[in-house]
Amino acid sequence: MRGGVVPVAVLCSGIIRHKLASPKRIPEESAMTTPRADHVPTDTPASGAKDFPYDTRLDVRFPALTLIDVPKLASEVKHPWFNQTLCKVNDSVVRVGVVKGEYHWHKHDHDDEFFHVLEGCLLIDLEGRTVELKPGQGFVVPKGVMHRTRAPERTIMLMVENAGIIPTGD
Repeated sequence: MRGGVVPVAVLCSGIIRHKLASPKRIPEESAMTTPRADHVPTDTPASGAKDFPYDTRLDVRFPALTLIDVPKLASEVKHPWFNQTLCKVNDSVVRVGVVKGEYHWHKHDHDDEFFHVLEGCLLIDLEGRTVELKPGQGFVVPKGVMHRTRAPERTIMLMVENAGIIPTGD
């Protein structure tokens, strides 16, 4: 139901939350954090990333054969919507998201996205329904499907997607 407002009642951590889901709504947070001095991204940010209130880092942080400590990395995150590419696997990347709040409505015309929750609760709003992911659960959003993600509480997730995907959408 693009452009309309859909009432959504969701259950996360045993609490029912009522929210109006609207494809045109954009997150209100606008603070950006400065990258850590010991980690300088080597790739350019996503097209238009500066227009969004997210800390999105597209550089591949860990080369192959390197231990990746997701809980340690997540413990260092202060930004409310942080996304870091961890590693490359063939033509795909694995990203970690440490998030609270909501992302804007968007779609990827040529790429699927896989979300897997490690901690917290992730809501994936689709046109007409909302999918709730709890720790240990995953979900694929197929290419071309309008969606947005929301986290009513601090949530840590992994995402697997094409290395060339633009996280903010096409």
